Amino acid sequence: MTTNGSVFTEGELRYLSERRLGRIATVGKDGTPHVTPVGWRFDPAHDAVEVGGRNFDRSKKYNDVARSARAAIVIDDVVSVDPWQPRGIEIRGAAELLNNPPRIRIRPGRVVSWGLDDGDSFRRNARTLR
Repeated sequence: MTTNGSVFTEGELRYLSERRLGRIATVGKDGTPHVTPVGWRFDPAHDAVEVGGRNFDRSKKYNDVARSARAAIVIDDVVSVDPWQPRGIEIRGAAELLNNPPRIRIRPGRVVSWGLDDGDSFRRNARTLR
């Protein structure tokens, strides 16, 4: 846990407060990966990311998590193309289904970020939490 009481660094929390679009990855019944763009929000009370959407409880990603209880999300962007300056965060972990409204909560088990804390998009900050 970092000094802010979260598993996320101050730079990661700042970045999570600025973005709204990400890509969630789940695994289908046959083991095939499934990646799709999604809206999401950071839930500071649970130190987790929640993913939801329209008719979400009927989606493949929702059903994949119901079966596997695992998911990952990548939230990223490109600050500049010249020089190349990507930044982002990947969060992998245990996933649970929530209702009212239907959504997936991803609790971080591994966090990888780049280009957030020091602007160096080639230096990764990776850590396993559980």
